[in-house]
Amino acid sequence: MIGSEGRLSRASLAAFAAAFLALGACAEGAETAEAPPNEEMLAVGQELYEASCAECHGVDLRGTDKGPSHLSEVYEPNHHADAAFLLAVQRGSRAHHWNFGDMAPVEGLDVDDVAAITAYVRSVQEEEGFEPYPP
Repeated sequence: MIGSEGRLSRASLAAFAAAFLALGACAEGAETAEAPPNEEMLAVGQELYEASCAECHGVDLRGTDKGPSHLSEVYEPNHHADAAFLLAVQRGSRAHHWNFGDMAPVEGLDVDDVAAITAYVRSVQEEEGFEPYPP
């Protein structure tokens, strides 16, 4: 909130920044400016995905009874930009497209790990295409 000196408090600035990032993570037209991934990054991403994501999202990315398919058109880059994956891993995600419940944060993954996972997911999406939503 605005303090007695007419400035936003640190808490308000932090809340605004978090809201801004969250809105951008689920916004149409969002783009990424990352360099194309190399084969090593994709292999690391696949390994990390299988260890940290596949239990809920499926080894084949098609989801399980615990989590949605990453091949759903909901995960197209113009709807869930790459930043959405990072935010979901770091902070968890409230259920907003499916009824699987909230996603808890994923411990033990750093920014580079999530970038590799996201590159892997995007490569599979490009190869397999997207499934309609809802399934």
